[in-house]
Amino acid sequence: MTLASAQRRLGEGNGAAAALLQTTQEHLERGLNDLRDLARGIHPSLLADHGVAAAVGALAARASLPVTVVDDLDDRLASDVEAALYFSAAEAITNAAKHARASEICVHLGRENGCVFVEVTDDGVGGASFDHGSGLRGLSDRLSTVSGTVEVTSRRGAGTRLIAQIPVGSNGGMLP
Repeated sequence: MTLASAQRRLGEGNGAAAALLQTTQEHLERGLNDLRDLARGIHPSLLADHGVAAAVGALAARASLPVTVVDDLDDRLASDVEAALYFSAAEAITNAAKHARASEICVHLGRENGCVFVEVTDDGVGGASFDHGSGLRGLSDRLSTVSGTVEVTSRRGAGTRLIAQIPVGSNGGMLP
């Protein structure tokens, strides 16, 4: 609210400052939304109520760069599987936005060869690695709890591709 007040006081006199205040306000609102999701527990309410595609779509809408989501999953999955896919997408989107200097991200949710997967690609600078930071290692640990795996391909100058795969049981990983 303070930023909105400062923006009104600036008026038309300084367009660059007003634009900077507007951008700052949008970033703070996104951060506040993220904190609200966290405050609701590990699983954002949208994930629990509407599934992984809706939750990833909300991540995409709040991202600081364009994110395209392709949803080829037909049904809801078990909650632990949906959570693992969601957090995989969230980690990859966050990394691309913070570190990759990407101009766009694509998220694909699907099913193939007895697995469900999330594939996240960006057109950034590449260089992502399990050796740098703890995010990807933590993601690998999270996926291992559902017998999942994560693979990252990230050559310098060629963007990054993350694929998290989770084998699904005889019911296809769907809710019972």
